[in-house]
Amino acid sequence: MKVGLKWKVSFIIISLIAIGGLFWKPSVDFPNTGDFLGEESIVGSDVAWILAAAGLVLLMTPGLSFFYGGMVGKKNMISTMLQSFIALGVISILWIVVGFSLSFGDSIGFEIDGEHYGIIGNPLTYPFFNHVSIYPHKTMASTIPFILFALFQMKFAVITPALITGSFAERVRFISYLVFMVLFSLFIYTPLCHMVWHPEGLLNKFFGVKDFAGGTVVHMSAGFAALAGAIVLGRRKNPHHEPSNIPYVILGTGMLWFGWFGFNAGSALSANATAAIAFGTTTIASASAMMTWIFFDRINGRKVSALGACIGAVVGLVAITPACGFVSIQESLFIGFAAAIVSNLMMNWKALKKIDDTLDVFACHGVGGIMGMILTAIFAHGENASLLHGGVEVFIHHMTALILVSIFTFFGSLLLYKITNRIITLRVSEESENIGLDMSQHEESLKW
Repeated sequence: MKVGLKWKVSFIIISLIAIGGLFWKPSVDFPNTGDFLGEESIVGSDVAWILAAAGLVLLMTPGLSFFYGGMVGKKNMISTMLQSFIALGVISILWIVVGFSLSFGDSIGFEIDGEHYGIIGNPLTYPFFNHVSIYPHKTMASTIPFILFALFQMKFAVITPALITGSFAERVRFISYLVFMVLFSLFIYTPLCHMVWHPEGLLNKFFGVKDFAGGTVVHMSAGFAALAGAIVLGRRKNPHHEPSNIPYVILGTGMLWFGWFGFNAGSALSANATAAIAFGTTTIASASAMMTWIFFDRINGRKVSALGACIGAVVGLVAITPACGFVSIQESLFIGFAAAIVSNLMMNWKALKKIDDTLDVFACHGVGGIMGMILTAIFAHGENASLLHGGVEVFIHHMTALILVSIFTFFGSLLLYKITNRIITLRVSEESENIGLDMSQHEESLKW
């Protein structure tokens, strides 16, 4: 079999990264200096919980593989599952080399009235995890080793581009997707992560955006990138397919729900009361959304389905993500309820159906993330923290940030798809699409 230049270049890149890492002298031990605290600041219970939480978040990516894989046609199941799973390899390496630096490195931005506002991190702050200390960071993670914080955040970076794949399933070239994944992570995810979660970040420091665990950073960015991808790649030749394995969807939903406790409660970065609240609101919002979805389907003349129950549960998880540590259990009931209805309406909206978003990623993750951001700005507890607690200005800032993030993620992703298509054609040939991506891209097929 003839091996194309693109694969040779890919092998050269991973070789250079692997060998190049040997030339970086590890530098991790500097307690009580600069930005770092001493060993006495490490809290064992916090370390144990974040280690567990990081493992839970990692499990979400294989869970997403089953969730998406069960929804597509049988001849595209392996390809769709691999598109999610491969992110564990690609983004983990990218995060070590430069992604963490761009997300949480020293802020590069601008000043207003003597205050600095960051847009992106300096790529030379933590290259190859150099200077990622085993001691706690004073402002970003003061009770756990900084390297644990970096690895916990890595799992968020991994699942974000994997979420996008459902929108262009059954018609994208695998190598093109890998290129886009890298570009998206570098130019959309990392600046957004820095602006929202870094102490000096623009959306955090200036707009006061509250995103406890990733509704804006993860779900809105993936949702709008998914919408852009569906538009750029166009409709499938045969857009109607039967889900290949509903039990896989149920399994994937269970794995996602289980992992989401690490995603949300772990974002407290401590084994404390806030983590407990986030754990509870995550459960209740998902349960509320699941039941709302199936009942709403039924009163609109659709059958109660396992697929609907699973989609509803995930929409609830998405919507509560930015709010989980800021709202009460009672409010999480409403957040799941409201998000399920709006996402359901969007999924069945005829205008959106004309865009072939294969697995309705925008209607679930994009709209769910938007609803989460709006409802966080309405319900978040604390003096002047949200609309219901006297924070009218905070609410206005959130809505302004919502518009800016939507524009940035949609049009930024649109540009990256165009660039990727110039480098390597995004869409498979009509023949490959008819054969199915399992065989045409990977020469593998289901045996049942």
